[in-house]
Amino acid sequence: MELKKYKLSDVARVEISGVDKKTVDGETPVKLCNFTNVYHNWAITNDIESSFMVASANSNEIAKFSIKRGQVAFTKDSETRDDIGIPTYIADDFNNVLLGYHCALITPDESKALGTYINAFMHTSFIKKYFENNASGSGQRYTLSIETMENMPLLLPSIEEQRYISKLLSNIDKKIALNRKINQNLEALAKQLYDYWFVQFDFPNEEGNPYKSSGGKMVWNEQLQREIPLNWEVKPLSDISNICRGNIITEAQTKIGDVKVVAAAVTYSYLHDTANRTANVITISSSGANAGYMNFWREPIYASDCITIQCDSDIDTILSYHQLELYRDAIMKKSHGSAQPHVYPSDIECLKFICIPDDLKNKIGVFLISLNKEIAKNTKEIEKLIKQRDELLPLLMNGQVNSDLSFC
Repeated sequence: MELKKYKLSDVARVEISGVDKKTVDGETPVKLCNFTNVYHNWAITNDIESSFMVASANSNEIAKFSIKRGQVAFTKDSETRDDIGIPTYIADDFNNVLLGYHCALITPDESKALGTYINAFMHTSFIKKYFENNASGSGQRYTLSIETMENMPLLLPSIEEQRYISKLLSNIDKKIALNRKINQNLEALAKQLYDYWFVQFDFPNEEGNPYKSSGGKMVWNEQLQREIPLNWEVKPLSDISNICRGNIITEAQTKIGDVKVVAAAVTYSYLHDTANRTANVITISSSGANAGYMNFWREPIYASDCITIQCDSDIDTILSYHQLELYRDAIMKKSHGSAQPHVYPSDIECLKFICIPDDLKNKIGVFLISLNKEIAKNTKEIEKLIKQRDELLPLLMNGQVNSDLSFC
């Protein structure tokens, strides 16, 4: 396979989006494909449109930044160097969906380069390193200039070979997307069940009927400012779980391993050889722009710049996570500090939690534990497929893969 060297601007138009998340009177309502949508997806499809936020835009922004099939979007600004230049392929046509700010949009000349191939090429370590080395800024924010983006080196084979490479990678990504969709459905099912039983209080009573809807006795609770079932207790989170801060570790201090280090980011920051928390643990980011962000880890982790919450049993931790979900917005608002936002254990220790009776906990526990294990299994498979895809990339670029693969 012959590869010819180009600059990105030789084969595509690059534009920086300035469409923000605001809704302004007089502008047209639109949906935004934002930084997180770009960052977390190999491809943007109609299936994820429901996750787009609503905003507004003027006619010029609509003309320039409406996304359509064949384009590539990528992250342009972030707090860390390795979060910029992360691409995604626009795999479907959309109606009234724009690319949000902190991102850039590539529109390729399809007689020279396919968006599917550009997306794949931008996922290589070669391009990731190019963006890391050419990012400007320090401390709180890193960014890519238009010159850096347009001068991005691009190695192109023929259109036929680009299409072949893209097809192989797309097949892997479809499997990844399917597993993610299954996990989303499982998580939605768990949330729906929890809400029905312990928010609406329609758990099955002794006759198997919905408790509250069947006239179950409810009493007013001053701490929660709402009614709860008779004889149920309310306690602070600190009474039912172990809340503590992680142990700060820098990337330079880590050793080679596959344990995720959870710090102040939305996802894990890097890898280490040792865990300091067991599987099924809740984390809340302690500082930075993501202070207050909550996550649930179904594997052992190394907790760094975050708060961890863990109960004596997995089911208690899972149930606590669902209760914490009800406080998610309030936790995010607790972040304070003039220069850098922070969330401390004391900010969440006093949160009031309903103590679920053991008989109901045992009934729902079998189901929720089963769902949790299935989500963990699918997550591992997703990570395995991503690793397989990333290892395949350089082989494809070097022309070392020339036959059908078992996962296609």
